[in-house]
Amino acid sequence: MHVLDDYRPELSVSVNPPAVLGTGTLTDFAYQGNGFHQIRRRIADHHDVRSNEAARLYDMSVACQLAFRRAEGLENLNAALESCNLFRVARDNASSGALRLLALVAPGDLMTNTPLDFLTNHLNVRLDLLYLLPGKPLPAVIPDHDVAFFAAGEATPETLSRLCGLFAAWPRPALNDPRFLPAMQRDTLSRSLSGIPLLRSPPTVAVARSALEAGTKSWDISYPCLIRPHGSHAGSGLARVENQGQLRDYLRLSSEQSFYLTEFEDYRGPDGLYRKYRVAFIDRRPFLCHMAVSQHWMVHYLNAGMTESAAKRDQEAAAMAEFDTGFARRHAAAFSALHKRMGFDFYSIDCSETRDGRLLVFEADTAAIIHLMDPPDLFPYKQPQMRRVFDAFDDLLRSRAPDREARRFDR
Repeated sequence: MHVLDDYRPELSVSVNPPAVLGTGTLTDFAYQGNGFHQIRRRIADHHDVRSNEAARLYDMSVACQLAFRRAEGLENLNAALESCNLFRVARDNASSGALRLLALVAPGDLMTNTPLDFLTNHLNVRLDLLYLLPGKPLPAVIPDHDVAFFAAGEATPETLSRLCGLFAAWPRPALNDPRFLPAMQRDTLSRSLSGIPLLRSPPTVAVARSALEAGTKSWDISYPCLIRPHGSHAGSGLARVENQGQLRDYLRLSSEQSFYLTEFEDYRGPDGLYRKYRVAFIDRRPFLCHMAVSQHWMVHYLNAGMTESAAKRDQEAAAMAEFDTGFARRHAAAFSALHKRMGFDFYSIDCSETRDGRLLVFEADTAAIIHLMDPPDLFPYKQPQMRRVFDAFDDLLRSRAPDREARRFDR
């Protein structure tokens, strides 16, 4: 039976969900150097006027996670969702003619869903968040909207089945078909992309702690390899192990019960530095969102020293200026093949280049942050580049809602 056979939510322009500051606004506020207490004060100021406890708890969930208090953050989110599963991201500058975007999201931490407000906060778009709760139906009435975006980046098999049914029957144009989510999982990505010429994705396997401790090697991953806990993000718990002894040492320091092992790829350039690119694909068009340069194999933008090094920023600026005629042109065939396997309207990859010139794909994701939070005095080149990204996302939304007269912001 189709998910919507039991109930067909009424679409109404009169539904006004409680307003939240949201992930984008609060993360930007934290990025400017504000700590947990300042963030909490801003949330209190916002909700003192509006007096909605579910919305306040929602924002406190974000604040706690930004302060690395994940368990407390998820407790706040669960408490919020007990009384309300529909929220509107507050905007000061959206006009009455804003395009209406409804995101279908899943409960979880900040890495669970596409963080759309990092994009829509720069556009004339009204964003509503509708949480799909396990075992519970959708509300009887939901806000009318021009476009729906299926934003869950992670889903249990039951939730995935529900998302796919909803996507097929949704009454408004919908983006990001959830059928392709399984292809992006860390231990399936390499298999999903196998056979694509000029592209490499390092093999990854999921392994239980018991198998690692027993030393019964039943996986085709050789040393050196990378190990990380299942469900971890942003390098948390990630290490390179060279041999069985280092693997045992790693396990002694970890209490996790399941892990991913990934074949290590040495992708240093001729100058001995590692470069990792975040490329967003919007309606299949590639856009470079950042390039991190590091002496260390574990490259993340926040630990690569980009703020401290003018030379690294110069390299990133050049990479952005030359992306369309350089990196994107070199890997155009690989990008095209990638889209046939992924099938999303909006997603991103973290990637580099192998020493023999192939596209090296580490991760593919619909939940990566695409943002403009870096200080413009240090990163002036990012302003026009990210404006291109935001405009392309705006174009994507409006191309799917051609019958509505919704005004853009001046470009």
